[in-house]
Amino acid sequence: MSNYIHTPKIISYNDIAKCGFSLSSSQHKNFKIANQNCKLVKDFLAHDLSRNDLGVEVGSANYIGQSSHYFLRTKALQSHSYLPEISSETALPIMPSSFVKMNLKAGDLIISKDSNIGEIVILDKDYPNYMLSGALYKLPIKQHKYYLLAMIKHNVFREQLDFIVPKGATIRHAKTLFLDCKIPIPNNNVDNVIKFVENLTQAIVNKQRLIKERYQTILTLIENELLNNQKDNPFSFNLPTIKEIEGVSRLDTNLYRENFKKLVFLIKNYVKGFKTIQELGFSLSRGQNLQISNIGNSIYSKKKYKNFYTLILPKFISKYGTVDSIEYLGNAKSLKTLKKGDLIFGAEGFEKGRSIVIIEEQEKVITNIHGITIQQKEHDANKAIFVKCVLDYFRNKGIINLYAVGGNGGSLAQKYWDIIPFPNFSIEKQQEITKQYHNPTDYDVEKATLDDFLALDNGFNSQAGIYELDKTAKMLTNLLDKTIENIIDNKPVDIKFNLEAALDND
Repeated sequence: MSNYIHTPKIISYNDIAKCGFSLSSSQHKNFKIANQNCKLVKDFLAHDLSRNDLGVEVGSANYIGQSSHYFLRTKALQSHSYLPEISSETALPIMPSSFVKMNLKAGDLIISKDSNIGEIVILDKDYPNYMLSGALYKLPIKQHKYYLLAMIKHNVFREQLDFIVPKGATIRHAKTLFLDCKIPIPNNNVDNVIKFVENLTQAIVNKQRLIKERYQTILTLIENELLNNQKDNPFSFNLPTIKEIEGVSRLDTNLYRENFKKLVFLIKNYVKGFKTIQELGFSLSRGQNLQISNIGNSIYSKKKYKNFYTLILPKFISKYGTVDSIEYLGNAKSLKTLKKGDLIFGAEGFEKGRSIVIIEEQEKVITNIHGITIQQKEHDANKAIFVKCVLDYFRNKGIINLYAVGGNGGSLAQKYWDIIPFPNFSIEKQQEITKQYHNPTDYDVEKATLDDFLALDNGFNSQAGIYELDKTAKMLTNLLDKTIENIIDNKPVDIKFNLEAALDND
């Protein structure tokens, strides 16, 4: 339901005439908020948008398998993230001869005018070998960059753009219509309120950037430990024997490929050996079957209600081991819940290989049948985190897809888990790795001021793991949303980093 676009119940003849005598309800809707003190998006720009600010299409003929230069697509801009999502799906390798230098720098704002229109990100670093697609603009911001970023991420911008861009096409094109969207400006204590919004936004961006860095550190630590501690055995590839085929019981599998065997050899040749998931003390089962035939009728909700289950679906899990979205489910039956130290592992589809650990004991948390639940009797969160980190490494190397039945689109069946080797790292090395994901640190910013908040926040960030960074980023996001809504409704903004208020907004 729209909060800011209103359809009048009654229209006059003059209203009809102004709309070219159209009786379509969409023609008579209007953008309406309490705060009438607004600027347009274009008022934040240093100059009018030109062709030089827009990306360039290179054509599919220039797409290649590997390259030093990349073409950034609109898919890299997602609503749940302030930063671009760089992957093989979102950044395509292209012929260097077709590359157009765009001087993409850390802090640049990139917005989409086509497809997922209105999505915006801020670059977390310099991208010298990346160019933008013809659907993306680099905005030349002159002032209040983080304020504009926060407002464009909010529904107050999204609903306006959705309203003014014609519907009905397979791919919608905003052209430069987004420049005319209104951005509400506070009426009281203007400079401090804007700085408050910018501080919150910058802190969230910093945390999301560090989550990406911690994730990369995990992969690097695992890779270096394996590479630097190999037995003297050389790798040699041989075609599968009858005994090997009988053991696998499949012919249509990737397990006989040279590249697969080379990757697995690196783990099995590790000096301290390896263990299976069962030898590590874990058991596997499918998540809760949520079909009506199994559990009866359910109520799904985006809002949490008393006695509802918290539903973490594999499709909601990011590659970093965070949750981008949560749903709630009301059901009268006693469903299969998750405990501290359990992992949710996406076994199918695009999210295959993504996983998350239940760090803290929670009530009534469930997943669905598309996820594999990896459980242990000890409920040791750090032990589970290490397994999760190794699974991340496997996914990054492509091993998860190679193990899966049918390759990229197939499922990682439970029967394959007993042949997946987990390196037997020392406790010290495991702790070095796991603290990148979870490192309990006090987050005390309640007494922070506008001048010292970012310094205090950065001090926390320097110690925090991915879990803590994500948790505090979500709290600050709730506080930011509450602040923006007060600006929209022309209500006073309490400039306090009150995390209790943020939690109440969950």
